[in-house]
Amino acid sequence: MGHQVIIFDFSVIRGLWETRVKKNKERQKKEKERLEKSALEKIKQEWNLILECRKKGIPQSKYLKNGFVDINEKDLDTYGKNPQLKKNHALPDGVNKEQNKFIFRLSGEQWMELPDSLKEQTYLKEWHVYNTLVQTIPAYIALFQDLSILELSKNQINHLPAEIGCLKNLKVLNVSFNNLKSVPPELGDCENLEKLDLSGNLEITELPFELSNLKQLAFLDMSANKFHSIPICVLRMSNLQWLDTSSNSLKDLPEDIDRLDELQTLLLQKNKLTYLPRALVNMPKLSLLVVSGDDLVEIPTAVCESTTGLKFVSLKDSPVEKIVCEDTEEIIENEREREQVEKEFMKAYIEDLMERESTPSYTTKVMLSLQL
Repeated sequence: MGHQVIIFDFSVIRGLWETRVKKNKERQKKEKERLEKSALEKIKQEWNLILECRKKGIPQSKYLKNGFVDINEKDLDTYGKNPQLKKNHALPDGVNKEQNKFIFRLSGEQWMELPDSLKEQTYLKEWHVYNTLVQTIPAYIALFQDLSILELSKNQINHLPAEIGCLKNLKVLNVSFNNLKSVPPELGDCENLEKLDLSGNLEITELPFELSNLKQLAFLDMSANKFHSIPICVLRMSNLQWLDTSSNSLKDLPEDIDRLDELQTLLLQKNKLTYLPRALVNMPKLSLLVVSGDDLVEIPTAVCESTTGLKFVSLKDSPVEKIVCEDTEEIIENEREREQVEKEFMKAYIEDLMERESTPSYTTKVMLSLQL
């Protein structure tokens, strides 16, 4: 018999989560202020200076004054001009550079566009660009033929160039929480793509049919957008194992959704579904199904009583949600940030749920088990 969990006031649980996040941030802030005022911070600075001086071969007499550590780092600057000392420690630095030379990292709101020098580093294998004001990805990205990971979350990107289809070795593409309204059909040429995250863009309504070519795709997150139905191309992603379509405007599911016979996790919460198709029972590997039950009027009995061990979770939002939001305005400043917090909560909830051999049948037990 399958396992069913009914959570009647999901917004209350989320409210507890958000309140806990707020309190934790306040504690971290107070602890940071306390450390800055205490002697511990000065001791830490002195210790770090000693370690750095020892690492660079600076004699003790240079950083000890009358037996006390001089935290003036001018000795480190002087060392930087001494080629003989630097030569003795070239190997460790060289090792670090060797490990990181294939990875490009960029963050900070001071960046409004990618640096010009980037186009010369076509040997890179990974880009990690996040929390910037970058709006466009240049066409020269086609030159990065060794690129396997493209992490571009939490920027201001408003479109992806068609040249992205030239990245034949790309395995991970994360463009979550940007300003995308569409996805280029050329992305379907990235036939080795395994993970695609489009969540939190809020405006994407459709995916091009060309994405049907993504036969290696195992993870697809299209949550927090404006999809009214599951795109046809998704049903042709034969290796799909994780599909998150939460926080959209889905009114129904396709009757042939069982074409996704490798699917293990299906997240449907915060949509406008009124019924679930019986085809869900025909999905042999489906182990977790999450929906929002406010609008559901028909759920196949076979889904709740599945003999495959399916964990069916029905989340129900209530009017309490509005009150909770008013109390947590300092945490949730806009819709996109709210979605980020909710996704963090759902990730923790699902991880907790998947670790269970069986699922408790009463809401209170679930709430107490979560580490809020």
